[in-house]
Amino acid sequence: MSKLQAPFTPLNIAILTVSDSRTMAEDSSGQYLVDQLTAAGHQLADRQLITDDIYKIRAVVSGWIADPNVHAVITTGGTGFYIRDSIPEAVSVLFDKSVDGFGEMFRLISKDDIGMSTIQSRAVAGMANGTGIFCLPGSSGACRTAWEGILQEQLDSRTRPCNFVPHFMRTNPGHD
Repeated sequence: MSKLQAPFTPLNIAILTVSDSRTMAEDSSGQYLVDQLTAAGHQLADRQLITDDIYKIRAVVSGWIADPNVHAVITTGGTGFYIRDSIPEAVSVLFDKSVDGFGEMFRLISKDDIGMSTIQSRAVAGMANGTGIFCLPGSSGACRTAWEGILQEQLDSRTRPCNFVPHFMRTNPGHD
């Protein structure tokens, strides 16, 4: 089945911005993600902006993981090496399964834009309770790189040979 012949399944996606300095009005990265996911036909399930506090992050993400109406969570911010950057530590313990290739691929494709500085990104992803969790750096450029280079296709049910949508819908389709 080609990409155009498969049906599109819209997802409910929550966006979490982690920042100690931004307000919602200044959150260009989170807004970029909202704009892209809605333009792709998905629904915004929720959007929050919180400070980089490991327990606040876990509380918000855990709530979304427990909500059967949230299929995926995308976070932006908190993936660096500054003392308060704690997204990987906050969410990795929640994963049932990690998506190791996500961070690897993000760093590979972002190298074209930012060179070897990409090694300072701790972008991570995983699955918890059938919910995808994708943690991106806080810059709009990083969010664009991740959306255009990985997430846009992997959150699209028409992408072949595979995508994440069946996992979020808790189905196990046969291979094409």
